[in-house]
Amino acid sequence: MTEETYGGTPRDKIPWDPKIDYQKCTTCGKCVDFCHMKTFTIEEKNGKKITIINPNRCVVFCRGCEDICPAGAITHPSEEETEKIIEQLKKEA
Repeated sequence: MTEETYGGTPRDKIPWDPKIDYQKCTTCGKCVDFCHMKTFTIEEKNGKKITIINPNRCVVFCRGCEDICPAGAITHPSEEETEKIIEQLKKEA
């Protein structure tokens, strides 16, 4: 299951991707377990590391992984800025 569009706007045009601060990330895996869209995975290259493998699967305006992260290592773009971008994309369509 993926979110192909958001309100008629192609999802891959909307910059709503989570970012990981690797200085804070403890690789607990709570984001991996939480996200039913399979946005994250744990890689085993040179030690464990959480990786964003499907950024466009992240549901627009969902912040569940950010809320569940005990280290505060996950952030998303500004909702206000994202709304402006979506409105602009709708005007251009």
